[in-house]
Amino acid sequence: MRRRRLLRAAGATAGAALGAGVIGGPAGPLSAVDAANGRSDATTSDERPYGPLGSVELRGTREAVVSGDGRTASLALGDGYATVDVSDPTAPMVLAERRDLLAERSDGPLRGLNDAAVSGDRLIVVGPAHARDDVPSGVLVVDISDPTAPQESGYYETDFPIHNADFAGRHCYLTGNDAADNALVVVDVEAREEVARWSLLEADPAWRDVPSGIWPIHDVTVRDDVAALAYWDAGTYLLDVSTPSSPTLLGAVDPGDPDALRDPPPRSGVVPPGNHHVAVLAPGGDVLAVGRESWAVEHEGDLLGGPSGVDLYDVSDPAAPARLSSIAPPHSPDPRFGGMWTTAHNLDLTGDALYTSWYQGGVKRHDISDPADPVEETWWADPDATRFWGAVLAVSDEYFLAPSMGTRAGAPAGLWTFPDRAGVGGDRSRLDDEAAGTAAPPMTTSTLTETEATKPTVTGSDTAGGTETPSADSSAAAPGFGVASAVAGVGVGASVVAALIGRRRETHVDDGVAGDDAKRPADDAE
Repeated sequence: MRRRRLLRAAGATAGAALGAGVIGGPAGPLSAVDAANGRSDATTSDERPYGPLGSVELRGTREAVVSGDGRTASLALGDGYATVDVSDPTAPMVLAERRDLLAERSDGPLRGLNDAAVSGDRLIVVGPAHARDDVPSGVLVVDISDPTAPQESGYYETDFPIHNADFAGRHCYLTGNDAADNALVVVDVEAREEVARWSLLEADPAWRDVPSGIWPIHDVTVRDDVAALAYWDAGTYLLDVSTPSSPTLLGAVDPGDPDALRDPPPRSGVVPPGNHHVAVLAPGGDVLAVGRESWAVEHEGDLLGGPSGVDLYDVSDPAAPARLSSIAPPHSPDPRFGGMWTTAHNLDLTGDALYTSWYQGGVKRHDISDPADPVEETWWADPDATRFWGAVLAVSDEYFLAPSMGTRAGAPAGLWTFPDRAGVGGDRSRLDDEAAGTAAPPMTTSTLTETEATKPTVTGSDTAGGTETPSADSSAAAPGFGVASAVAGVGVGASVVAALIGRRRETHVDDGVAGDDAKRPADDAE
């Protein structure tokens, strides 16, 4: 494990315009990473300026995944994919870019490709993330053994949209949301056939009486033969997939109560602690990170709700998980969906480090060598330049990657690289109320009851005070990914939202029920 290092903010920052390039640092016999970090043979101080190592522009950037030794990244681009050489993180270079895939089909080309996953020399790109009648749905398999010349080697068509996926061995694991069972779907990419399905209905048939938009399967990650399924308001479920054709339930984290969610359906995208948005197991399987997402709504001049953060759990006994700690989101001066986004999004978890993305709230790294007491070591944000989709470790103690979807103000999308060390940088002034001239009401998550195994330690740069606002476009169907119609679409008034806020606080204390995010623009947020 890495030695715990307390975060010490650097007084200066090395900013970066989007476009590959070296950020600061001396030239000489040092490595490019050391040079870009201002490192010399005489010092490794965390007081040196912190900033991006480099970046490269790629239109439509969404998810980024890392291959093998961490020197090559693959990106989902909405209408295609790309491979990027990040072996010199100060100058990431696009190796191949493919768009308008399957354009020869009558319903082609592919669109809404927001997620990607890699297994060995194979990449999968999946979509559309939300149901669409005008594009095909499925899994594109790509041979990236030569990342400069990737070859599409197969396509598996589905009758459901694929919001997220993971890839292990020859099997891909898909979020199969439909009106029937919102199932995890397991596909053998070599045989090009479905080999298994597992639905929340197998855990409790009572979910059949709950609107399916309350319990979509939003995300799946697989590590060490265990699949973590983020099921929105229904919680996170852990499955044994050592035999991929026969998934077996191991346990559930903060499982929702179908009776409590049946009527009226809470739209917890506006209520911290938010939905179970993404769930990732640490290597070895003892620690689980659950990223939650939520926003605020405006009613009669007041903002209700706010952004959500990340919870860490002890799942060494998956049948009896215990919450260990919580990490608060950065503050936002405008916590609505259409405002400045600082809620948690995609993350990566190693044995002793947690890498998180917070949209315009930037990227962070926490030391979780003691997961009950996470320590924020790294934070970089520039809300005018970036809206980060994810954060993923590339090479430990060297650099991590952060794909940015660009900003509504026109900053381009692309892939950024950051030093894997402690430091603070960027321009976070616009995350302050004073800078924006408006203040969002603070919304913090309650601590756990004494009856739970471990009380959480809430860490972060600020209280959970901000969230963001939705744009008007909304093409998500059953899953309801967003907030614009969270209140209007379900007829939830301010009094009901306020009541839900109180109930969500209570349930988070008692059993951690997490929330549903409302409908959301398919090409803007996940």
